[in-house]
Parts: sequence; structure tokens; C-alpha cells
Amino acid sequence: MIKVSVMYPNTEGKRFDYDYYANKHCAMIADKVGSAMVKHEIDKGVAGMPPGQPAPFIAAVHMYFDSVEAFQGAFAPHTGAIMGDMPNYTDIMPTIQISEVVS
Repeated sequence: MIKVSVMYPNTEGKRFDYDYYANKHCAMIADKVGSAMVKHEIDKGVAGMPPGQPAPFIAAVHMYFDSVEAFQGAFAPHTGAIMGDMPNYTDIMPTIQISEVVS
């Protein structure tokens, strides 16, 4: 299984609409990729280390797929629509990582 993490750096002066992200954007992705996505989780950054520091990422979504190929096959046909929706919830360029889930 793989995890696709889309993480939004916590940058001063940038905006992020959590409600839109969770209820519209991620819901749209789930609808478009269908059963290829095993599950997804949305994070809201609350703190960093050491204590008292801001979270390095303001938000993230972690999407789980059986394989890189399953992700690419499900996501690729909808890349334009998914990326085109970004201005509706943020002006932050995300960092994306694909990881193998080992435990």
C-alpha cells in the first residue's frame, strides 16, 4: 500500500480554508478517484517542536492506494479539475510525497 501526502507549508500571510478543503475539495477527489482510494485522512497542523513553535504544515491530506499505478491511473484523468480547484481554498503551493506504508 502507498500513501500520497499533500502537505501545505505553514507560511505567514497565506490563507487556507479548512471547511472548503474537507467538505468540497477532498470530497471531490474521493468522488473522482472512486474505489481506487482506500481511505484518506485530513490533518490540521496545531504545533511544532520545540513546544510553542508553529506547526511546519498548516494542513495535509494523506490518501491511501494499493499501488503507485493505482494512484496514477485514478488521479491522472482528473488532475486539471483537482489542481484547478486549489484557488478556492488556498494560495499555498503544497509539498507532495508518495510513501510506501511499511507498518
